[in-house]
Amino acid sequence: MSELYYGVHTLGGVITERNGDLCTIRLRTPAGILSVEKMRGIAEIAERFGQNEVHLTTRQTLEIPHIHHTRLEEIKEALAENGTPLGSEKDEVVNIVACPGTERCKFANSDSIGLAKRLDEKLFGKEMPVKIRISISACSYACTSPVLNEIGITTRVSPHRTPGLCTGCGQCSEYCKEEAISVIGGEARVDKEKCLECGVCVTSCPFQLVDIQKKYYIITVGGRRGRHPQMGRVLAEVDNEDDVVNIIDRLVYWVYRRAWSGRLLSDQLEDIKFDSFKNDVLPELLKKE
Repeated sequence: MSELYYGVHTLGGVITERNGDLCTIRLRTPAGILSVEKMRGIAEIAERFGQNEVHLTTRQTLEIPHIHHTRLEEIKEALAENGTPLGSEKDEVVNIVACPGTERCKFANSDSIGLAKRLDEKLFGKEMPVKIRISISACSYACTSPVLNEIGITTRVSPHRTPGLCTGCGQCSEYCKEEAISVIGGEARVDKEKCLECGVCVTSCPFQLVDIQKKYYIITVGGRRGRHPQMGRVLAEVDNEDDVVNIIDRLVYWVYRRAWSGRLLSDQLEDIKFDSFKNDVLPELLKKE
């Protein structure tokens, strides 16, 4: 939040409803993770303010609806005490979305929730000229639609097969949804043009003859949903989480300093030479290549 404070009604977590006297209160819940204790606290706060329902948003946050504008400061303080402060909805870095990651999902290749929490701690609520939505997916299934956000992060893995030991059982071919694996001459072969590097063949091999040769993160920029959806462009591919955090930090800083107000980032990239933009954001990375 800016050092200048113009009142709780101006904050991103306060959304005016059709009835102008009422507001919906959006909470800050990175990756949609809440402890049971905090959930109880939210329920108690909602009831205290006369509500018996809350709303789950598409960005993995909670909203408490129909709060009268005279009670905004009161509910803001109550939520802060509960450890679930006001969220963000305006031209800011809004709630960061992530899939379950390696903590729970059998297809995941990275700790997406841990990464979301790191980015949230560093960037959440930063005032921007345009809204910045960040979405993280731990595999190529892309359940959180990272390429349809201003900033998307997707983890991929390159499979490696132990030469000469494949039994040709066809298990990996059976599990590959892209039909990228064929058993030829008693050996599994991969069509790299079809392979999305999801890692399913690694986990499905019953003899552990397929392992991960390389794990990396794809960072995309300029995606959007809404009336005119658009896929983001690949900004960088890096092989560790620290580089991801540093690049996203540089990217958000660039948007803060250089982007124009009033236009989605996806629209602005049409007017910016992408290679020049990439050079501005990633000079050190490009020097390594």
